Amino acid sequence: MPSSSSSSHMDNSNNNIPSTPGKFKTERSLYRKWHHVPLAKLTFYTFVFLGLILVFFFKTPSATSSSSSPPSSSYHSSSSSSRDLSRRSLKTSSWGGLPWEKRVRSSARIRSRNGFSVLVTGAAGFVGTHVSVALKRRGDGVLGLDNFNDYYDPSLKRARQSLLERSGIFIVEGDINDDALLKKLFELITFTHVMHLAAQAGVRYAMENPSSYVHSNIAGFVNLLEVCKNANPQPAIVWASSSSVYGLNTKVPFSEKDRTDQPASLYAATKKAGEEIAHTYNHIYGLSLTGLRFFTVYGPWGRPDMAYFFFTRDILKGKAIPVFEGANHGTVARDFTYIDDVVRGCLGALDTAEKSTGSGGKKRGPAQLRVFNLGNTSPVPVSELVGILERLLKVKAKRVVMKLPRNGDVPFTHANISFARREFGYKPTTDLQTGLKKFVRWYVGYYGSGRRSDQ
Repeated sequence: MPSSSSSSHMDNSNNNIPSTPGKFKTERSLYRKWHHVPLAKLTFYTFVFLGLILVFFFKTPSATSSSSSPPSSSYHSSSSSSRDLSRRSLKTSSWGGLPWEKRVRSSARIRSRNGFSVLVTGAAGFVGTHVSVALKRRGDGVLGLDNFNDYYDPSLKRARQSLLERSGIFIVEGDINDDALLKKLFELITFTHVMHLAAQAGVRYAMENPSSYVHSNIAGFVNLLEVCKNANPQPAIVWASSSSVYGLNTKVPFSEKDRTDQPASLYAATKKAGEEIAHTYNHIYGLSLTGLRFFTVYGPWGRPDMAYFFFTRDILKGKAIPVFEGANHGTVARDFTYIDDVVRGCLGALDTAEKSTGSGGKKRGPAQLRVFNLGNTSPVPVSELVGILERLLKVKAKRVVMKLPRNGDVPFTHANISFARREFGYKPTTDLQTGLKKFVRWYVGYYGSGRRSDQ
């Protein structure tokens, strides 16, 4: 293993470049005009131009979300619309030094026979936290990576971080677009697997800050794959796609063989792009890649922007909640999938992932490429979700029925899970009533009356 460096790394300027930089065109007439400008004026304009570039550079938004990315429903907290979209930064927290390297190695140390060493991106996110704990519990080495952005309340992510630390899991605070950081982690640890769960999640927010989705779900994914392809040996990669890729597909239940070329949102489009990018890196570089299409994951430590979460908050506060209906008063339904079932699916995919076949960026043979639905196979109308919450909370909800907004969402989702069942025995066992009961118990224990969950 290469010798460790004790130097501390701050923001790497080469990694602070926006993933989609602007393109500049110079017309010939413009060139002739500038060619005759006096030197003093030319110098002045040059400084002005450079100044504008710097302003653009430092104000470019980015949102490589630390959160795991289950698909979102139309129901999102309205507070996101008031956020300052330029608040995000490409900066990575300081890393490096002997104490830091020691924590990295300790967290990633395998403690069971034939165990894995797994890098979990988005480890402080909802799914990432649960998967990390499950891996650590069975003796795998687990190292987390998360940038703790503020797409939703960062204090919840910090609480999850504390939970992981109690389990002996260290989360490196950094961005998946920081290739220097990723290379350092792969230099320190020979990862057998990568569980890539970091993403910019949510459907509605894509209408407010589209660049964050490209930056995280496309540029960030490519950056991670670039580092993985050059690793020796290459790790096997399991990553979070989304049920949103089915888009406007009307055939139900959704099967992995169905068309996915009609995305209904930018979020869905970036996840579909991820699947095509995975195919490319598998074909050219021999990376073993398994995509998981999550169907509306819910449960304790969940995301505050999801319907079941903020419905619970608002019902307890006596606030009105929106209950959407489809065209012609149609039902809006979701294939709600409990977090424990999804975790078992993630581990099943990880355990059956074959080794990558490349070495040092060169393919040596055909490599495994898969995609699976991880759902519950039992769609439930959102109105029924509200009814269950009313009974569990013993509070009557103030429902406001309204049409499903045209924000890129779809009226229903329904997973066909026969492929995952056949490949690794995936079989969800938690119905919505049981799962919500566990969530409400956690919610009340964590938030009490709900005053702390105003984000």
